[in-house]
Amino acid sequence: MKRSSGRRVKTSVSILIMVLLGPLGNVLLRKGMQAIPTPTGWTATTLAVSAALVLSSVTIWLGIGCLMTYLLAEMLALSWADYSYVQPVSASAYGVVALLGHVALGEDVSGTHWLGVFLICLGVLMVGRTSPRTTESKLS
Repeated sequence: MKRSSGRRVKTSVSILIMVLLGPLGNVLLRKGMQAIPTPTGWTATTLAVSAALVLSSVTIWLGIGCLMTYLLAEMLALSWADYSYVQPVSASAYGVVALLGHVALGEDVSGTHWLGVFLICLGVLMVGRTSPRTTESKLS
């Protein structure tokens, strides 16, 4: 019983990291790319200058770090819980995406969009009430 409870806590923490750092990483990438001028052509020099600007952006590197941590958290969550549980529950990130898009990027989020996010989060609550694991691991 303890082992199952510990696994559920680890799964929940991993999913929380996924829900927060996935959208945050994407917002940081967006912010970083907005600060870099659009390339004016497809010459090797122009692309090299653009690549140098991208690689020297702290914001972009922070975004990449967040997305790498997200990927690690997803791999861990999938090792502890069923895919049919992890993916729907991690969909609560859509609420974080809409919130960050509105607050951090100044995007206009329509009422219909917020309603959709609410319905997704309602579904997440329903799935979250189920067991994260329907089969026992052979390695347990």
